[in-house]
Amino acid sequence: MISSVLPTYNRAPLSFVRGEGSWLTTDDGRRFLDLGAGIAVNALGHAHPALVTALGDQAQRLWHVSNLYQIPQQQALADALVANTFADSVFFTNSGTEAAELAIKMVRKYWHDRGEERPTILSFEGAFHGRSTGAIAAAGAEKLIHGFGPLMPGFKVLPWGDHDALKAALDDTVAAVMIEPLQGEGGIRPLPDACLQGLRAACDRTGALLVLDEVQCGMGRTGRLFAHEWAGVTPDIMMVAKGIGGGFPLGAVLATEGAGAPMGAGTHGSTYGGNPLACAVGLKVMEIIADPGFLAEVRRKAALFRQKLEGLVAERPDTFAEVRGQGLMLGLKCRPANTDVTAAAREAGLLVVPGADNVIRLLPALTIPDDDLAEAVSRLGQAARSLAHP
Repeated sequence: MISSVLPTYNRAPLSFVRGEGSWLTTDDGRRFLDLGAGIAVNALGHAHPALVTALGDQAQRLWHVSNLYQIPQQQALADALVANTFADSVFFTNSGTEAAELAIKMVRKYWHDRGEERPTILSFEGAFHGRSTGAIAAAGAEKLIHGFGPLMPGFKVLPWGDHDALKAALDDTVAAVMIEPLQGEGGIRPLPDACLQGLRAACDRTGALLVLDEVQCGMGRTGRLFAHEWAGVTPDIMMVAKGIGGGFPLGAVLATEGAGAPMGAGTHGSTYGGNPLACAVGLKVMEIIADPGFLAEVRRKAALFRQKLEGLVAERPDTFAEVRGQGLMLGLKCRPANTDVTAAAREAGLLVVPGADNVIRLLPALTIPDDDLAEAVSRLGQAARSLAHP
């Protein structure tokens, strides 16, 4: 049968009809332990009761009115984000890609209003900021940009971890530095705290804005509300999405007063961004994840999971080379092709997400029980054995 859906996805032969906690059920009744969480979207698992209630209650009152009017749920969520972060203002989008587009526009408008020529935004190899024309230009990866030129100008992509290249590039022509504190698509590569601290200091010296993409690594994923908190620094602009909606499409751009001030009435907009349904769910997600006790529990689970994964690497060095990442955003560097490991895990009833550098990403719900973490490692071991003895 020929699908009427544009064939841009290489889909696995699975169709899910129900989700509960960390488990998914297919249309033919098979159950899978989900270590992908919709690529770090379902931060509180599938069908979390509090989110179901928040969405249902709001759906019975009001779905959509557009940003032509005041939206109390949007204001409440913005207030919660400002209260818990560096930010002074928030703009709501529907996705991380839209957040990246606004972050780029915000940088451009900031320097335009200051009357300074700052044409360059520095970004980094291995980055993923979405698939819009601006986002792929910022990433610069061949697999993203092939066939879509000419690219949006103004980006200079630097090698990941090359301090000399960064030092040479970061001068008074640079408008901003855009970086993920922990790369996801790039292969679960964390930016060391000292590097992020040094980057903040370098931006302060040159006046460049620091733009952090926490679309995948934010919202409790590393054991703090946002990953940059581990380094004790703050950005000027930050992109957020995925986990902030717990499965409902929602994104945001957070900004300091200085970075956000140029974005006055008419400079940007979104038909659906920050609508009542999305923000009602997002507000409940924030209420749960921002709680210090919840984040402490994420850190505990992360330590337990990593310990078990390190044991798996020691047991199966033929399949796994190392564990990398932070919190519940972990990766296993594979020796066989990561696509083969992903398929073998799927045969074992486990869902993982491949990434660059031959890594599989492990992005469980932040609420995953200890028993499910143990079961996940057991099924990874089963997958490794099947690859060794097909």
